[in-house]
Amino acid sequence: MHEDQASLIKTPPASLAQWYKPENKRQVWLHNMFKLRREMQAVKYYADNKDAEHLEKWVTRLSEHYLKIAEMVPEWEKKLDRETMSSLQQSASSHRYQDVSHAVDKLNESCKSCHTDFRTVTATMYRAPDFSAMEINPATTYKAHMKELIKQVNQIKIASEDGMQEIALSSLSDLTKGMNVLGETCSNSTCHKNDAKSYPDNTMNKTIISLEQSLRTGTLKEQGKELGTLAVLACARCHGTHRIAFDTRERLVNGQSWLELIKH
Repeated sequence: MHEDQASLIKTPPASLAQWYKPENKRQVWLHNMFKLRREMQAVKYYADNKDAEHLEKWVTRLSEHYLKIAEMVPEWEKKLDRETMSSLQQSASSHRYQDVSHAVDKLNESCKSCHTDFRTVTATMYRAPDFSAMEINPATTYKAHMKELIKQVNQIKIASEDGMQEIALSSLSDLTKGMNVLGETCSNSTCHKNDAKSYPDNTMNKTIISLEQSLRTGTLKEQGKELGTLAVLACARCHGTHRIAFDTRERLVNGQSWLELIKH
């Protein structure tokens, strides 16, 4: 039996992409979901408090945005519980508040079912960062630059352990320059465009100074500790936020099709 394993997940219809950035200027799908959540809360609240006037207002809004799901993604038409929505509207008009409350609970369970299948995958596909088109300059891709930073971190460790001080210091200098170039790229990105320079920050810069001093006069243990601290601050923390999400997105968006998998 082939040693490779395949994980199966449900992916949303391709038509959903038009309601997310970058295909759309606004996160239209998300805003519709936010409206539904708010409207369901309002309907539940006013039904429990037997407030007919406000209940009618929020039931109308809830119905509008609930049915909009099928307009936006026709493939999900069959997932809508139109019967429960119709029952909710009738119960509200007849002031049967308890029935309204029960209908909201039923709609909520329907929403949870769909979210279980698609919410995590959809958020990863359409909201996780996409670094694939980023570059340091026309001659250097983002990925190539990151690989070079990794090599420099490892070169510092190797040279430190083997007593090659000048090589270790030279590699640290190259790493520092590379980190600053990376920081400029981050500052020009959509995520950090309006932020003060976030990479490398003051803590990272202080650790670089401490590591340089340690490489000159410190023990092997001290050098390893300072380098480990810098690796956590400058590499692991950002990777924990960005790389996990990006790598997962790449697998979902650019993963093997069934045909490719069967051929393999």
